[in-house]
Amino acid sequence: MKLAIMTKPTFFVEENKILEALFEEGLDDLHIYKPNSSPVYIERLLSLLPESTHRRITVHAHYYLKEEFGLAGIHLDDPTTERPSGYRGNFSRSCSDLSLLKEAKKKARYVFLRNIFDSLSEKDEKSSFTTADLEMASRQGLIDKHVYALGGLSLDNARQMKDLGFGGVVICGDLWNRFDIHNETDFKSIINHFEKLKTAIG
Repeated sequence: MKLAIMTKPTFFVEENKILEALFEEGLDDLHIYKPNSSPVYIERLLSLLPESTHRRITVHAHYYLKEEFGLAGIHLDDPTTERPSGYRGNFSRSCSDLSLLKEAKKKARYVFLRNIFDSLSEKDEKSSFTTADLEMASRQGLIDKHVYALGGLSLDNARQMKDLGFGGVVICGDLWNRFDIHNETDFKSIINHFEKLKTAIG
């Protein structure tokens, strides 16, 4: 099962250092999710990361950055948005409706199914599915290696997703909530937790 990390929606001072350390520890799939942000800030973040990491990064906006920095691909944040005109590279997308999942998977590299659990970082983001919903989707083959679980995923519940047949999990709050961006500079707790996550889903 794959492990994808999604950034915090806001930028912070130590971010590039933490991301670089995560890449050094084996991060293969980083999603830069900065809603409503100016492209210049994402450009700056990308320019601060080693060029060798760019092929493992997917952006959720400002899709021209894919070519400019040689990124892995782009991400569409809903199940029906069309790819940008003329775009031929890798793309992934998000979906929160099981009835749209089959169609959403077509051509996409993978699909984030959200929200599996209540979000750990956004209090208004509640679970979209019951356990029975997910078990039925698994039996029907809707959940497979091309579907990643997103929303409230943590060290405690990530293994359950493998049992349901998910191809990966997307971690956000479970990682970033371990670091106080206003008062901390030592991010060893994040790196240690990332190692635990890799072991848990490996």
